[in-house]
Amino acid sequence: MSVRVARVPTASASRYLQQLAKHWSHKMEVSYSEQEGRIAFPNGSVLKMRADSDTLDVMLTVPDGEDAARMQEVVSSHLDRFAFRETPLTFDWRDGAPTS
Repeated sequence: MSVRVARVPTASASRYLQQLAKHWSHKMEVSYSEQEGRIAFPNGSVLKMRADSDTLDVMLTVPDGEDAARMQEVVSSHLDRFAFRETPLTFDWRDGAPTS
């Protein structure tokens, strides 16, 4: 299992979190509020997000055998679409520790 985290600077974190969750809710298992979101992908990957006033924190857990770099690109490119007024967003992807 690979865990990747990023802190994305944006004053619109809550809006982007909700837009992404709504966008994927038709195809995936999604739960979200204004501050937190969780998206479960069909390949077993899980995206968790947390929004505050100036950042969107993302944690992407990718199972062994899946392409973590591709999943990072899927997440970042979708968020960039919603953030078209301030794209490209800055993702400082780094290794993270798994959480429950």
